[in-house]
Amino acid sequence: MLDGSIQGLSLLPDESWERLPEGLSGMTPGGELAEALATIERDRLDGPDRVVLMVARARMLAHVQAQLLADMESLHRYESENPDNLEVFWTSDIEDLTASEIQAALHLTPNAAATQLDLAHRICRLPRLWEALDAGLIDLARARVIVEETRHLSPVECEEVVDGILPAAQTLTTGQLRVRLSRLCMTTDPESAVRRYEQALCDRRVVSDRTPAGTGCIYATDLPAPATQSIMSRINRLARAAKQKDDPRSMDQIRADVYLDLLLGKDQTGRRQGSVDIHVELTTLLGLDDKPGELAGYGPLVADVTRRVVEEQEKAPHTVTVTDHDEIIWTGITRRRPTATQTRQVRAENPTCVFPGCRMPAGDCDLDHRQTWSQGGPTHPHNLEPLCRRDHRRRHNGWTITRLGPGRYQWTSPLGRVYVTRSHDPP
Repeated sequence: MLDGSIQGLSLLPDESWERLPEGLSGMTPGGELAEALATIERDRLDGPDRVVLMVARARMLAHVQAQLLADMESLHRYESENPDNLEVFWTSDIEDLTASEIQAALHLTPNAAATQLDLAHRICRLPRLWEALDAGLIDLARARVIVEETRHLSPVECEEVVDGILPAAQTLTTGQLRVRLSRLCMTTDPESAVRRYEQALCDRRVVSDRTPAGTGCIYATDLPAPATQSIMSRINRLARAAKQKDDPRSMDQIRADVYLDLLLGKDQTGRRQGSVDIHVELTTLLGLDDKPGELAGYGPLVADVTRRVVEEQEKAPHTVTVTDHDEIIWTGITRRRPTATQTRQVRAENPTCVFPGCRMPAGDCDLDHRQTWSQGGPTHPHNLEPLCRRDHRRRHNGWTITRLGPGRYQWTSPLGRVYVTRSHDPP
């Protein structure tokens, strides 16, 4: 536990430190905020104020990026409306003409210029998305995820999904945002979601390449989602077992070597398969609707595939959690008996690590006693939550956690900043 200092630097306010301009945290991005930021000496602020400054500057950066995208869209619009002045013979040439101007003016590669222009088109043609970026409510990374995940939808469906995601987008990481968007898109057009999944499976492939250092790279794409999670679960299990034997390699190195050994047929550690953890609504399981299931650590799974995986009970060890209106009504393992009912219940409520922004599957996490065992903390689901090894260490190095309800936690940083998290979205 920290005692109010880090390496001799006091975290407590000092009278000699300056204060931020009043209202900075709520100031709208633009000239006033830019002027305020220009006058602040960051090294004269205390710790909490430096966090406020960082957030305000990120808001200002999002505003500038929104304006830059609008500049690109404006340039394209000008050239589209004045083709005669530019001696353009084919309408299709306008896109390349604008991209080439961006390329030359900003010193970009052709691909980078074309990508930037495409991003400007997609963001600016969704007014509410551009306005959120311009106001600093979301950053460019989140805006990019939104347009990437919705590009297959019709314009009307796209606007519907964007309207539905924007209120929550600013508090989600890009990983969490991508997962929630995927679920919204599946719900908006379930038939299209099935077609896209099946088509992607048809495109599955394995690719190998060399790196600039002369090493090799091999990866597979468009594999069945449950199989990929099961494979990673097995690799992680074997890697952790090796690390417990004082293996000097890092976990990443061990995982890579386990991967190689398995493919080369050198696995000497047993044939037990990896496991996957699936959450599904009862109505979906019964075929009454097509709400997406949830594959812990991966994200939403189209309803047809979710039902298919649950039906294949004898082919792999799957943990299934059935819910009814966000309430857990049954949880069990479809193939083998669980080692601990409490572990199963905790992981059913919290499919991933509960630290802000972390999506490590609960099966690869430690079950941490919120009130420590040595201080009388009970081994009970209400006193346990999954934390990955990194965040488990953070929990014992100054961060504090309070359980607000099933799957909801309040974290307080060493600087006193409060973050409320939800371990997963209701199905």
